[in-house]
Amino acid sequence: MVTVAQGRLRGRIHDRAEEFLGVPYAAPPVGEARLRAPREPRRWDGVREADRLAPACVQFAPFGLADPSAVSEDCLYLDVYRPKGARAGARLPVILWIHGGAYAMGTGTQFGGRTMADLTNTVVVSINYRLGQLGYLGLPELARENARRTGSFGLLDQVEALRWTRRNIAAFGGDPGNVTVSGQSAGSASVCGLLAAPSAAGLFHRAVLQSGPCTLIGTSDSAQAESRAREFAVRAGCGDPATVTACLRAVPAATLVEAGRTVPTSGPASGDGLLPVDPAAAIRDGDWNKVPVLIGSTRSESRLFVALSQPRLTEEEYEAQILAGYGAAGPEVLARYPVSAYGSPYLALSAVMTDSSFACHTSWTARLFASQVPTYVYEFDDPDSPTLAGTQVPGLDMSNAHSAELAYLHDFTAGDRPLSEVQTALATRMKRYWGSFARFGSPAVPGQTVWPTVGRGTVLSLNPAATRTGSSFDADHQCGFWQSRQERGAL
Repeated sequence: MVTVAQGRLRGRIHDRAEEFLGVPYAAPPVGEARLRAPREPRRWDGVREADRLAPACVQFAPFGLADPSAVSEDCLYLDVYRPKGARAGARLPVILWIHGGAYAMGTGTQFGGRTMADLTNTVVVSINYRLGQLGYLGLPELARENARRTGSFGLLDQVEALRWTRRNIAAFGGDPGNVTVSGQSAGSASVCGLLAAPSAAGLFHRAVLQSGPCTLIGTSDSAQAESRAREFAVRAGCGDPATVTACLRAVPAATLVEAGRTVPTSGPASGDGLLPVDPAAAIRDGDWNKVPVLIGSTRSESRLFVALSQPRLTEEEYEAQILAGYGAAGPEVLARYPVSAYGSPYLALSAVMTDSSFACHTSWTARLFASQVPTYVYEFDDPDSPTLAGTQVPGLDMSNAHSAELAYLHDFTAGDRPLSEVQTALATRMKRYWGSFARFGSPAVPGQTVWPTVGRGTVLSLNPAATRTGSSFDADHQCGFWQSRQERGAL
């Protein structure tokens, strides 16, 4: 039994941990509360049974859930996992997890924290936040209704979850003065936003960014966000500025989802009271919530995206695409990434996209951090890793693709197969690194490979056969080449 500000909770024992599921951290954002800043949840009488996962937030993309019907606008809940027997006052490190999904899909309920909590003696919190245009809609009419003058409701939800954690996590045995905020993909970009948000200052003390470097996943400015929001409102049948807020709160959620298919969300916008400037610019200028950082990517991130969009790419199509996409630099890109060097057009295009985006931007973002705070960089590299369920394409090697590391750090329910014994051993090492970083701000684990700060390009390679450090990351991903293209405006 745990008592939080709203009342008493009864969780359950699962394996070697205790879990408290479906805990409200904000009031339901429904009806007149739709498209408004989150509010504190109401108190309840008696004991609330916290033994069932809450629904996912409304999904704006048709992928990501095993049960697509398990969604609701009433979705601002979180799950808490703690070591079995932990009690109030234990002051254990806290890891708050923000799921990815392009700001449009996914749920925190897919990321159980039982094993991490038990193995590393930490308290793990996994949250939901509003998605799509229910979470990110840059209309000034909506922004004027909240203190931050913002339409980034999903990011406001994340700040509110951190506030709830600060107020209540001690009751679970967690230390409100030692919170690590961690995310992957759009969840990592959300961490970038929290690092740059003045209202999040002091709510967390370490940051983990997985496959979402701040220099890659930027924000729209307020003018761009408003333009897209106006177009979305018209698609939803709410084009009259005089009635747009009331209309958007009245139409069915399914109407908003359908409108979002033709006008997808771009996530948080900058230039308001929540995010005054783009996170990458804030970090570059030193005007951010400075904490130690752990950042990394998977070795072949873009295999997932190419497999889903162009699984049968021919060599001719590959060459035409590169020449069209890179203009005058196209022949140079083809010379560096010939199909003959990779074995197939699929692998060649995956390498181009991985290197020019996730890999090199991870390196560049790490440099911004490393000049100001202790920074640790990894590359996940398991050549036989599982991938996301439902994404496999026969005949294509999707190892080390985007999201491959998730099954190694969480009790993940969306992987395509269980980990092998060797992979489970790697997963244990990874959890211990992450747990040490959460505890000390340094991923130092006795008996495991020493992981130094980034310095001189040092990166930890997380490989089942041999976890090791090296300085070849930039060369492996041709980051010098991509840097020169960027400086010349050729990207």
